[in-house]
Amino acid sequence: MTAGRVLLTGASGYVGGRLLAELERRGVPLRCFVRRPDSLRGRAAPSTEIAAGDALDSASVARALEGVSTVYYLIHSMGGEDFAARDREAAEILGEGAREAGVRRIIYLGGLGESAVGLSEHLRSRQETGEILRQSGVPVVEFRASIVLGSGSLSFEMVRALVERLPVMICPRWVAVEAQPIAIEDVIAYLAGALDLPEGAERIYEIGGPDRVTYGDLMREYARQRGLKRVLIPVPLLTPRLSSLWLGLVTPLYARVGRKLVDSLRNPTVVRDPAALAAFPVKPRGVRDAIARALRNEDAAFARTRWSDAVSSSGLTDRYGGDRVGTRLVDSRKTFVPVAPADAFAPIRQIGGGAGWYYGNSLWRLRGFLDLLVGGVGLRRARRRHDELCPGDALDFWRVESYEPDRLLRLRAEMKVPGRAWLQFETTPVPGGTEIRQTASFDASGLFGLAYWYVLYPLHRLVFAGMLRGIADRARRAAV
Repeated sequence: MTAGRVLLTGASGYVGGRLLAELERRGVPLRCFVRRPDSLRGRAAPSTEIAAGDALDSASVARALEGVSTVYYLIHSMGGEDFAARDREAAEILGEGAREAGVRRIIYLGGLGESAVGLSEHLRSRQETGEILRQSGVPVVEFRASIVLGSGSLSFEMVRALVERLPVMICPRWVAVEAQPIAIEDVIAYLAGALDLPEGAERIYEIGGPDRVTYGDLMREYARQRGLKRVLIPVPLLTPRLSSLWLGLVTPLYARVGRKLVDSLRNPTVVRDPAALAAFPVKPRGVRDAIARALRNEDAAFARTRWSDAVSSSGLTDRYGGDRVGTRLVDSRKTFVPVAPADAFAPIRQIGGGAGWYYGNSLWRLRGFLDLLVGGVGLRRARRRHDELCPGDALDFWRVESYEPDRLLRLRAEMKVPGRAWLQFETTPVPGGTEIRQTASFDASGLFGLAYWYVLYPLHRLVFAGMLRGIADRARRAAV
């Protein structure tokens, strides 16, 4: 059942954004309903319609539903004291509008949890939304999921923040509550697959991976994959309110969602009905693979980032320690040179070895000596050729990870550091010359890695800024 246009609500959200890309890849005729159309600029394909409106405005909802056969309902709010009332009203408006517009199916993503055990307000609202949509008379495919594992998901980022920052964790009761996590890729596969279900197959489908684990298990697995040693100490007396305050202190992101999220963690969220495995050609991956994929996908996405777009136009990060992107700490700067991109890139292509690093060469030699003392490679390897680089080449205590002539050089550090480090140079043609962007990034390993970055940040900033000036000066002189 795929005929007709599909309306995607929540396209600017975590799940909706990934579903948008998948539906576009499948060539589905698509319309996105968002409050701020600018939020999809550069993300939606030209073939995708953008309908501006508010889920609480019945007129804009009715306009968005015109000519639509299927609706993805991915709207959910958690902030504020009246979030459940807002969700209830939005579901009623959408359900009524869908019925009047002749919509044939609504696909909704809700939350797992058994009402018999006393659901939290958050989970109760998620399941109530599904019931309201069904009351509209439009057939509803409702997926109920537990923890979604993927870089950027709320639960995954909470696990990441706790494990990365706390060598010893005081664990409230909810850390031992059983759940059945599912990878974000598998959630998207189920949602997209719902378009192909035959008529009459609309029902509630419980979805999850093959592993039943606790938040504590997730923390231990994340720590194992990141090479961190962590100690979890259970303290059953911590109430949801105290837990939310604790999370707000340790992970500021959760100050926004606070007690409502923590309160929902007290409910077991496991699959009791395996019908989804029979109805969909999806074989969900386990926790270990889901976490590994989240980390790999984050690395790949980071490597594709153009910092000329991602970093503020000022060209230099003002925040002490730089910006944070996932697990990465990022310090980026840029400069303009009135020469062609090939001339601007020439000193970058020759960096290291006999040419040195254009600033503070004695500091680079000292760093290499210290690296040798702790068993590292030091600066002894120099470089293979003076004026040419290839991916995989050794370059002092760096390794060429990516190289595009006259445009990009990305180096991965092979010196001894408490984490992983990269140094990237990128040239972009602009009116009158070339912009050179330099980006240093560090994936810190635990608290020691964070301390390493922040303590040395003033020195790194001095050296990297001087290096960029030296590269620009060399490019200008060579072009005269």
